[in-house]
Amino acid sequence: MTQDRDSGRSVRAELAAHLRALRELGVTEIRRPAPPPAAAGPAARPAPVASGAAIAPLGATATAPVSRPRTAASSSPAVHPDADTSGERPSVAGIEAPAGDPAALLEELRRDEIGECVRCKLSGGRKTIVFGSGNPEARLMFVGEGPGADEDAQGLPFVGRAGQLLTKMIESMSVGGRRLTRDEVYIANIIKCRPPGNRDPEPEEIAACEGFLFAQIAIIQPRVVVALGAFAARTLLRSKAPISALRGRFHEYRGTRLMPTFHPAYILRNYTEETRRTVYEDLKKAAADLEAAG
Repeated sequence: MTQDRDSGRSVRAELAAHLRALRELGVTEIRRPAPPPAAAGPAARPAPVASGAAIAPLGATATAPVSRPRTAASSSPAVHPDADTSGERPSVAGIEAPAGDPAALLEELRRDEIGECVRCKLSGGRKTIVFGSGNPEARLMFVGEGPGADEDAQGLPFVGRAGQLLTKMIESMSVGGRRLTRDEVYIANIIKCRPPGNRDPEPEEIAACEGFLFAQIAIIQPRVVVALGAFAARTLLRSKAPISALRGRFHEYRGTRLMPTFHPAYILRNYTEETRRTVYEDLKKAAADLEAAG
């Protein structure tokens, strides 16, 4: 009986910490997802995330997948990064890295945790949920703001003009004497649904969705995260500083190394030699860090 009471107090303490974090972001209401309508047949399972199982680690030449040790089971992906985790084991992005195959864990996160999400009002205008794509054991991860029209239509991140430029940015990076490919990295966004008119996400939308990004980072365990653009960098770092002040140097971020740089869409709007050189220098530092880590 005493053990049950202690367990109950622990759960209530975790819930209280999460609710305090939501209030700090300005969230005043939490909605439960509506139950799905009854269907005549079995519900279709979402397509699994591309696993990239045959992709070697950055800087390696072998084609066998990497097996990395994983720690004990994950806590809920909705845990806020600023929640009090004193006394708990070290974690990535505030969430304990789960045990198991990363590709299967990402698919489980997409299927069972996100599902057909209606946690915020963005669900009413989306065509598809844009979860993320790439190598589930990537040492390099790119995080953008949110899906645009092309991404909303295809269900994949960075597939429009900005995505084509991001692919070139990735391919400009050299690790271990060779160029990287897009299939070797993982790409995701702060939010998974397109805001109307591509506006900035609102605080309650971020609060409802960002836990899934933190879970993705915990599963993938990248060495380096590149934050694309001011919004992604400010959201991850809880900073109001301009991107010009954040970029160009590493920030320690919940067990990873975070390098902010300009968003590909910004580069397209400001396609100058100076802008391109600035981004190249940021990516060069990220590549050098990966190479130094082995």
